[in-house]
Parts: sequence; structure tokens; C-alpha cells
Amino acid sequence: MSASTPLPRAEATGDRAEAAIALDRRYEWKALEEHRAQLGSTHLRELFDADPERVDRNSLRVGDLHVDLSKNLVTDRTWRLLIDLARATRVADLRDAMLSGEHINVTEDRAVLHTALRAPRESVVRTDGQDVVPQVHRVLDHMAGFAEKVRARTWLGRTGRPVTRVVNIGIGGSDLGPAMAYEALRPYSDRGLEFRFVSNVDGSDLHEALIDADPATTLFVVASKTFTTQETITNAAEAKRWLLDALGREGDDEAVARHFVAVSTNADEVARFGIDTTHMFEFWDWVGGRYSYDSAVGLPLMIAVGPEQFREMLRGFHLMDEHFATAPAEANLPLLLGMLGIWYGGFHEAHTHAVLPYSHHLASFPAYLQQLDMESNGKSVQRDGRPVAWNTGPVVWGTPGTNGQHAYFQLLHQGTRLVPADLIGFARPGPDLPDHLRGQHDLLMANLFAQGQALAFGRTAEEAAAEDVPAHLVPHRTFPGNRPTTTILAGQLTPAVLGQLVALYEHKVFVQGAVWNVNSFDQWGVQLGKALAKRVEPALTDGEDVPGLDASTASLVEQYRSFRHRD
Repeated sequence: MSASTPLPRAEATGDRAEAAIALDRRYEWKALEEHRAQLGSTHLRELFDADPERVDRNSLRVGDLHVDLSKNLVTDRTWRLLIDLARATRVADLRDAMLSGEHINVTEDRAVLHTALRAPRESVVRTDGQDVVPQVHRVLDHMAGFAEKVRARTWLGRTGRPVTRVVNIGIGGSDLGPAMAYEALRPYSDRGLEFRFVSNVDGSDLHEALIDADPATTLFVVASKTFTTQETITNAAEAKRWLLDALGREGDDEAVARHFVAVSTNADEVARFGIDTTHMFEFWDWVGGRYSYDSAVGLPLMIAVGPEQFREMLRGFHLMDEHFATAPAEANLPLLLGMLGIWYGGFHEAHTHAVLPYSHHLASFPAYLQQLDMESNGKSVQRDGRPVAWNTGPVVWGTPGTNGQHAYFQLLHQGTRLVPADLIGFARPGPDLPDHLRGQHDLLMANLFAQGQALAFGRTAEEAAAEDVPAHLVPHRTFPGNRPTTTILAGQLTPAVLGQLVALYEHKVFVQGAVWNVNSFDQWGVQLGKALAKRVEPALTDGEDVPGLDASTASLVEQYRSFRHRD
């Protein structure tokens, strides 16, 4: 940064005009650019060698989570500058506005109160003058009563037999969240019940969920806020036809009432479908879909693990919420993780972020985080509509270790792209794992620790030669290292730990959206393709002329109809 072109400190002056200054023109951003240039190619080996206390200063314990940040490409000065940027962009102010029920979702004029979903019963959380906590616990109690009936096998289907298979029909947040959490907490689930999750409008998804199902013992949970979501209602209507073909006839209200429940806000549409609205579980406009599985959207999960374990998960969420709301910036874990993302995306040109859980039960966690992060911060305009001029949300991806090590870790270790990664592991395996398999857990975790070390420190040419690697292979078996990782450890993947993990990433995403000045709580980009699909479908089925199709799409429609013999 040139001394001849100083930039104002918005936080120091308090001037509202300065507070609106573009992110990449801020003093704090320019200071980070200068710092990045000074660091140059400084290697993690150098940082560790120069600082015996590095690990201690860069490790945090929050609730059940121990987080090691020391293998990131940061110094103490990096942290100070990142925290300065967070303060200048008023992350804490937006956080407090969210927690107090202000309408921070500016494009939809809504509050953002997913944190209220896990607020204790005695809490008070207001939006628009109304305390929402009593509503939340009324629905939780309603869910618990229903879940206990299914778990006790006293919820009987049309023929008098108890329900033993639950099929959740939803999409997006109404599918990814409960499906991920069910897989994560399967060791705590009722193994006598089966659970399937249907989201894709591809008929194969529903077909596979029902191919071996008994209609007399199948319960459908249809999750759609408006109860008009095209994919969900298409699948629900077909499930209803399947059920009535086997157990009743069109108009058999009792069959539908005993085999369908709804998670929705639209009682009229639920009733029109034939579902008894006393078996409708509400959630609210201030709950975004990707933040909703700890609401009524989590009904299948509550049935699986029981109300007490579900509430234990909510307590884990709330623990991280309280930490985010009260911890100082220097020790605020979601803030620090969020600012690391700003550092890598804005100053290291890292365009992706890998989440690598060393846990079979977290296999769906990266996919869940894809929606949470990419739908929230995949934006190119600021909250006021101005275009952004800086990188926003990264591409989030990953699979469980050790599978990924035999797939894409080659690129992580020796590729040309910087990919920051989170390594997630647990000291103990699931509580129901047989003794003869528990010994494998040490091998699993040895791989996690080894990968973190190898990515950070690599192997020099001298080290390779010392290991008797032939000279002509030394370049191929040298690893540059300096690949950043964050390691998150917990004792065991319990309901409470899952809640803490998910809330940690929710708030990390919030922090990044606040710094980038984007609205993390709308998803208009989801709507365009869906709207166009409604226009294109008649061309596929009836050969209608659809105005506005580009030449490529029109040609593809014609080819499709030819394949389907619809000429």
C-alpha cells in the first residue's frame, strides 16, 4: 500500500459514508494485501521452526471440539489484520442484528432466526414484536409426541399394522439436512425402523425407496414450506398413488391420514393433498431451508434417534450459538474460521475448500455443507445491489477419509492449485461398533494425522534422496507441502457434537457473507432454472413451440423428442 494514498478506517471514524466503502478499497484490506506480499512464499516449516508456541497459540477448545489452526498459512499479524477487517466490516453488528430478530434478509424482508430453533425453553427471542421461542417448543413437543408413537410402534397404518419404514420426501434443505444428520447419528437410531430420503424428481429415486416397501407399514413425511415445491409435490403425488393403489382408493382419507404427515407452513395446500392438518408440523419464514433440519424438517431424525437425543443435538447447536454471540474476536472460533476463508479466497486465490471427515457416518456432511455455503454465499452482488469486485463463496467439496486419499489427494499434495482443507475426526468410534472392528479406528485416525502433516510439511528433495529414492525419481517423489489444513477433533460423534459442528459452519458462512457484504439468506439463483423448466416441459411432452429458447436448447429438445419417438 502506498503511503501517498491512505484509505480511511471506517470503524475508527464511525462515518457512515466510510462504512459503505467497497471492501477492496478499505484500509484493512489493503493492509492484508501488503502483508500477503511480505509473507511471499514463507513456508509452514519456517513458521513452526521459528515459533515453539505456535500450536498452543493456534489451538482452541469450544465445547466438545478441539480445533488446531496451526497448520494454516498465518502468523500472529495475519490474525490481527483479519480481525481488524472483521471489525471494520461490522460482522459483530450484523450478528447482533440477526440474533435480535432484525430483518437482515434484505431482499425478502425477513428475519433470520435459525438460532431460535435451538434456544432453551426459557429464552426470549423476538422478531416483529413477537417472542418466537414458545412457537418453537410447541412444535418440538408436537414432534416428540408423534415420534414417540412411531418409535413405540403404536402409530398404526390403514390396515392396523405399525409403521416401520419412514420415507422423507423433500429437496434442498428439506432433504440434505435430515438425511445427513440421520446418517451421522445412525448409531443412536432405532435399528428396527428403516429410513429413506427421496429428493430427485427422477422417478428412479422414489422407485428405489419403495421397491421393497410394504405400503401397509410405510409412512411418508412430505417436507415443503409452501407445499408447492415442484419436485417434492410431484414425488408426493406419486407416493400417494402408490399407497392408494395398494391400500385403498382415490379419496380414501383414512389411508392418506395414517400414512402421510406434512412439514409445512401452508395448511390449505396440505389439506388439499389429503393430509390431516393435525399431523402438520410447522416452521416459519424466518427459517431458511438450508438452516432448517433442527426444526420440524428434522422430524424423521427425531423419529430415528428419539426426542431426547434430538434435544441433545439442539443443546450442541445452542452451545456454539452462545460462543459465537459472546466470545471475543481473538477466541471466536466461527469468526476465525470465517476469516481464514476470506484470507485464502481473497489473498491466495483459493477457489475451493475441501471438507474431509474421517468418519463413515459423516459421508454426507460435505454435500450438506455445499448447500449451506454455496447457496448462501454464491453471490455476485452486494446487499445493496452493487456488484462485488472480490471473490465470494468457494466451491465446497469432499468425501470421507480414507476414500479420498485414493482419489484426489494426489492433487492436494502435488497439484498446482491451493486447496485449504478441514480434517474432521473423533477419538472414539460409534458406540455400537463391535469390538472386533474398533481396532481399525486407530488406523483411520493415523491417516488423518499423517495427511495433515504431509500436506503441511511435504518432503524435500534432500529428504527423498536420504530415503534412497533413485535420483531420476526424486522430482516425482518430492512434495512441496505448505498446503493449509484445519483439524477438528472431538471425543465421539454424538448428537451434541453434531450440533456443535453444524452450528460452527453455519456461523462461519455468516461471517464470510458479512465481510463480503452479500445477503447470505436468499437464493434467487435457484429459481431461474426452475422457472425455465416449467416453460420447457410442454415442448418435451407435447411438442409445443416454446418461445425464447436459444438455438442449442431448441435443438436438444428436438433430439430428446426423437429419442423418445415423439416426432
